[in-house]
Amino acid sequence: MSELKGLILSGGKGTRLKPITHTSAKQLVPVANKPVLFYGIEAMVAAGIEEIGIIIAPETGDEIREVTGDGSKFGAKITYIPQSEPLGLAHAVLTAEEFLGDAPFVMYLGDNLLRDGIVTLTEQFRRNSPDALILLTRVPDPENYGVAELADGKVVQLSEKPAEPKTDLALVGVYMFTNSIFDAAKSIEPSARGELEITDAIQHLVDNGMTVEPHLVDGWWKDTGRIEDMLQANRLVLEDLQAHNEGETIDCTIEGRVAIEPGARLERCVVRGPAVIASGARLTDSYVGPYTSIDTDVHIENTEVEYSIVLEGSRISDLGARLEASLIGKHTHITRTHGMPKTYRLLVGDNCEISVV
Repeated sequence: MSELKGLILSGGKGTRLKPITHTSAKQLVPVANKPVLFYGIEAMVAAGIEEIGIIIAPETGDEIREVTGDGSKFGAKITYIPQSEPLGLAHAVLTAEEFLGDAPFVMYLGDNLLRDGIVTLTEQFRRNSPDALILLTRVPDPENYGVAELADGKVVQLSEKPAEPKTDLALVGVYMFTNSIFDAAKSIEPSARGELEITDAIQHLVDNGMTVEPHLVDGWWKDTGRIEDMLQANRLVLEDLQAHNEGETIDCTIEGRVAIEPGARLERCVVRGPAVIASGARLTDSYVGPYTSIDTDVHIENTEVEYSIVLEGSRISDLGARLEASLIGKHTHITRTHGMPKTYRLLVGDNCEISVV
């Protein structure tokens, strides 16, 4: 098998992550203070894939280019491939046909996370040389995913979000293909939702006698398309956190696995890990609980935060209750004023969710 290329899909609009995605690409929302997209790029480089194409949308493409760069900081060469509108995963494959050429390739959804990476998977793909290799995992709600049926270790049937799933084996957002996928994608019709479904393209391979191998994922996998998924992914990544303290801590109690980056300053705080606090953060008289990520230049004063993600430049102070299970966007200011009468004063954009106590 010739050298593998990589294809990362970062063209989705992120409607389930609004309002965060009104101002930022969903693939750039950080998990453990690192953009989700970077995990996919790093997974490919670790598997020996250095030539990577990234599908981008008109709305977010410039931001992804600016943040991700030419790939050199990852040890890769990145080519950006514009997709005019999201017309399905199989359409994205066809959009990248010129970049991919005849090379076999790994397709990775840019908002997905795989704990164990793809090294073992690419080795299986190279060793067995199937026409396609798909990743599967057991889920409690298969009706929300592409679902696979197996027979004798091979894929025999795929269904996209079936009303009555025959198995609980859902497709994970990582696929491996030879160039036979191009003819398959050109042979299918748009689905009822107007998209060229990758499940239909893979089914075309099966129906025409091609070999489609399954691989069951052992470690965790997360699709970070919703806020609750982001928080769970943050928790899972922080479970593997390596503790270190390179910041400045004054009269603080640090418990468990906590990573404090250079340039962070904490005074009279309690931090219980796993938690990560980025460079430039300023925390005073506050509590940071487990599974919390504090991004760069965040200021927190007289506040308790737990199981949350706080994005760069935000200010949180004097809250009368613990901030929990929250995703706080960039440059957000949250505070509690004192005085009478006690009221709530809010400046809130579209698609926000707020709980008050």
